Amino acid sequence: MTDVEKILKESGAFLQGHFLLSSGKHSDGYVQCAKVLMYPGKAAQVLKLVVDQVKDLDIDVVVGPAMGGVIVSYEIARQLNKPSMFTERENNVMTLRRGFSLDKGAKVLITEDVVTTGKSSLEAIEALKQYGVEIVGIGCLANRSGQKELNGYKLYSAIDLNINSYENDACPLCDQGLDLVKPGSRKKF
Repeated sequence: MTDVEKILKESGAFLQGHFLLSSGKHSDGYVQCAKVLMYPGKAAQVLKLVVDQVKDLDIDVVVGPAMGGVIVSYEIARQLNKPSMFTERENNVMTLRRGFSLDKGAKVLITEDVVTTGKSSLEAIEALKQYGVEIVGIGCLANRSGQKELNGYKLYSAIDLNINSYENDACPLCDQGLDLVKPGSRKKF
């Protein structure tokens, strides 16, 4: 079995400090999946654990929200031999662009790098509703939500992590005066 935690640590993907998450919450830890996803062999190795969990699902296409879900979507789709697409924000609304479209009834696996609150995944799902697709689950490299499902969608992850997160108005790290770092890509909450 792949030791995902070891690979993440060796890649410098585990960070400690005071972080602003894309959900708007604060955290004392952050998983910068881009540090492991920059190595195709390591990405293939850790995401195979997700593929092994979803390979028997009826999946037509894999869709990941930009930024974090793009490489994850591609690699999982590559291993499943399925098409990969991504959603992205246009005027702060997640949408399917770049000529991507989905057939009505298509079975879609949503993918992400890290799921904390699942906001990006849920925004991607919302963007795909107009196509009449069926969401078969959410796959991610790291699940730090503490949940096995997100709004009724089963979560499939390479690793489950227990990293503290706090509401921004009840953050002990803010109380300690620690500088807040925003490593994610979302501009607005």
